[in-house]
Amino acid sequence: MTADIWSEVDRHLVRYGGTFTPEIIDRAEGSFVYTDSGRKVLDFTSGQMSAILGHSHPDIVATVRRQVGTLDHLFSGMLSGPVVELARRLADSLPDPLEKVLLLTTGAEVNEAALRMAKLVTGRHEVVSFAGSWHGMTAGAAAATYSAGRHGYGPTVGNLAIPTPNSYRPDFVTADGELDWQRQLDWGFALIDAQSVGSLAACLVEPILSSGGLIDPPPGYLAGLKRKCDERGMLLILDEAQTGLCRTGAWYAFERDGVVPDFITVSKTLGAGLPLAAVVTSAAIEEEAHRRGFLFYTTHVSDPLGAAVGNTVLDVLERDRLDERAGKLGVQLRNGLLAIQDRHAVVGDVRGRGLLQGLELVTDRTTKQGADRLGALVTRRCFELGLHLNVVQLPGMGGIFRIAPPLTSSEEEIALGLEILDQAISEETGRLPG
Repeated sequence: MTADIWSEVDRHLVRYGGTFTPEIIDRAEGSFVYTDSGRKVLDFTSGQMSAILGHSHPDIVATVRRQVGTLDHLFSGMLSGPVVELARRLADSLPDPLEKVLLLTTGAEVNEAALRMAKLVTGRHEVVSFAGSWHGMTAGAAAATYSAGRHGYGPTVGNLAIPTPNSYRPDFVTADGELDWQRQLDWGFALIDAQSVGSLAACLVEPILSSGGLIDPPPGYLAGLKRKCDERGMLLILDEAQTGLCRTGAWYAFERDGVVPDFITVSKTLGAGLPLAAVVTSAAIEEEAHRRGFLFYTTHVSDPLGAAVGNTVLDVLERDRLDERAGKLGVQLRNGLLAIQDRHAVVGDVRGRGLLQGLELVTDRTTKQGADRLGALVTRRCFELGLHLNVVQLPGMGGIFRIAPPLTSSEEEIALGLEILDQAISEETGRLPG
């Protein structure tokens, strides 16, 4: 049967990036997925970094069963109670003046909507993003993505990049050898100003870059970036697809820096694994966009089924205080990763916040040369041992592990994942020549 399935995969499925995991998944529950051969695999990626409540959470299952039997989908111009309720609750979770909400299905969609609104309101078209960014694969979002997928698709217009503030590999340094992020930011925007045709509309960035290598900008960086945007009349869009809704130990990652963006986009975590996303902005921006004829019409805008799920996600996050839980489990996870770093010379860096952590393998701690091949071997061995870790299989980043367990994980599950990772690194490092 398995051979027949893989034959059908080879015959009929489009390969859309990387390779498929080498086993068919039959079901999932809590922090585990189960293969069709009956193997139990600990999911340290929360699906696609999305299932923050684990798989098949009973509250989500109950909501889907109830909602799909009463009101699942509507004409996009019709509204329902769950949509209005979710919009209000998202606005209540954010600082003023963020209060206007558009509900869509994916991170790419909400980033696209935010970019279209920013361009319409400012009357400009240029967009600035990090050189290690990932914001989606629709046209505008992909044009603002630099970590992969730029070759072979034709020109983009008005997209500019600034350096990624990578503290592990600083390009501008202080006298102490630390990242001089202010000087880097000044230099980056000097280049932006030189390249701009005078039409800077928006800056779209992640508070913690995920696909770019789990890069956490230093405290104060986002506030400095917001000042650069304000000086140029640009609107700041923060993409919290992976960081939003408690994963970092706070409801939103930008809270640490005391900055309020012009837009925030949330997606993956909002639906806890189901397709739901939102862009939130101010009433002033929404009013101006509406006055200028803002149009972003999709088949599943404001769908009641997705909105009902989003309300249940917020219920569980609030009831179970999962921001606090993510902070507590994040300490356990980080301490475990640091202990692994102490035991293995190939672990160059541990970074991240809460239950969004990164571990980077290197061939040499002094040169910080990335270890793509070792990363692939460790990833494969982890899966064989019963742990799925999401590693970005891009040139130069194959040894950087993105670790994002469900917020509902137990301490025992965190410990199990760390134990398997430690074993896999030991075994695969031991097999390397020399």
